[in-house]
Parts: sequence; C-alpha cells; structure tokens
Amino acid sequence: MTSAALAGFLTGLSLIVAIGAQNAFVLRQGIRREHVLPVVAVCAAADALLIAAGIAGLGALVTSHPTVLAVTRYAGAAFLLVLAVGAALRARRPERLDPATEGPAALGAVLSTCLALTFLNPHVYLDTVVLLGSLAHQHDPGAWAFGAGAMVASVAWFTALGFGATYLRPVFARPRAWQVLDVAIAVVMATLAVLLLI
Repeated sequence: MTSAALAGFLTGLSLIVAIGAQNAFVLRQGIRREHVLPVVAVCAAADALLIAAGIAGLGALVTSHPTVLAVTRYAGAAFLLVLAVGAALRARRPERLDPATEGPAALGAVLSTCLALTFLNPHVYLDTVVLLGSLAHQHDPGAWAFGAGAMVASVAWFTALGFGATYLRPVFARPRAWQVLDVAIAVVMATLAVLLLI
C-alpha cells in the first residue's frame, strides 16, 4: 500500500506541476495575498473529487462520451481566451497592477474563476480522471492508496504554489513586474486555448 501511495504521489505531482491556467491563477492570487487559502482549498478539493471519480470508474464514462469532452473543450477555450484578454488589458496599464491600488477581488468571483479553470479544462478529465484512474487500478488492491497519494500531491503542490508565491511579493512591488506576469499569463492562457481548439 505504501508503494502504491508513493507512486500515486509522484504521478500526481508530475501531472499537476506542468504550467497551466490553474497554476498561473493560483500563482497570481498568492503574489497578491488575496483569498489564497480558499483558492488552494478549492483546487485541492476539486482534484481530490476528480481523482476519486476516476478511481470509481468515471474515466470509462468520460471516454465513451466524446461529445461531452468536445463541448467542454470549446467552452474551456472560450473561457481561457477571455482570461487572456483580461490579463493583456491589465498589462497595458502597469500603473494599475499594484494590488494596493487595484483593490481586492470579491471572494465569489475569485472562486468562480478557480472552479471554471478547473472544470472547463478537458485535460483535467483526461489526466486526472482517465489517466490517474486507470493507473490507480494497475496498483490493485492498492488503487485507493494510489489515489490518496495523488491527492496528497495536489494538496502539497497548491499549498506550496499559493503560499510560496508570497515570497515573490518584493519583486512584484514594482508595476513593471506585474506587467511581465500578466503578459506571461495572457500568453499561457491564449496558448492553452489554441491548443484546445486544434
């Protein structure tokens, strides 16, 4: 069981660490020190739910309904493009990027964005539900131990990313640094949107 949990931890970490829209969002919230704990909790809980669903057999259901994945793909691409445009517009006005002057975002809006970035991403279903679910069953009877390891990896990663980002705050005391970050976020979001469409 311990080896299955370790395998799950390492597999989960390898899938989640890749730069993506969700990670970019958590990083930005961490730097801003804005609703970090709820964002980290929602991301980790969503991952845990999807991992559990994959082990319970949702992966087979997802792969047997390609229309659902296609709809999710187009909706996710549209949402990512909206976020890319928003980040690009923020980057055009670097003097407004200082969190002290920009003002805090409402918790509901932040969590809605976080949930959309998670559940409108078709790759989350392929990686977390289908791939992790099938890999977990290769460790039977330790499938759920594998899943628990992957869930711990998710909690560890989002906690490190969200709260570790606060150490970058001195760098982001300058508007120019926020401008560079938002340009990078816009590029990541737009690239992911295009990749989803093609």
